[in-house]
Amino acid sequence: MSFTRSIKLVLSGLVVASAVLMTGVQAKAPPSTDLQQTISLAELPEQGSRIYARIHQGGPFVAEKDGVVFANRERLLPRKQRGFYREYTVPTPGVSHRGVKRIVCGGERTSPEVCYYTADHYESFRRIVP
Repeated sequence: MSFTRSIKLVLSGLVVASAVLMTGVQAKAPPSTDLQQTISLAELPEQGSRIYARIHQGGPFVAEKDGVVFANRERLLPRKQRGFYREYTVPTPGVSHRGVKRIVCGGERTSPEVCYYTADHYESFRRIVP
């Protein structure tokens, strides 16, 4: 390959890279891991408050998967041993599926140490403050 052809290929690559950057294609920023953000029980949607109460009563729950282990794959919550966190569906009126709202609690099932609310399917969490 000639020197001139090599230069043309390099320049072509730079032009493509610049075009991609100029069209707004960017890497997605990692979600916020600031767990200092809180939400009070009064601020939760009504359905969230009901689910929070049911968690502390041991049920009954609305979704088949409620109470399953939450693996914390996103690693937004503090790292704990597997099985520490469990997730619960917060129903969304008018939606025929589970929706995106969840409460994730850690510790004992009916007396969790900590609970978090997510309204965006694990993209962000706010610690629930009773």
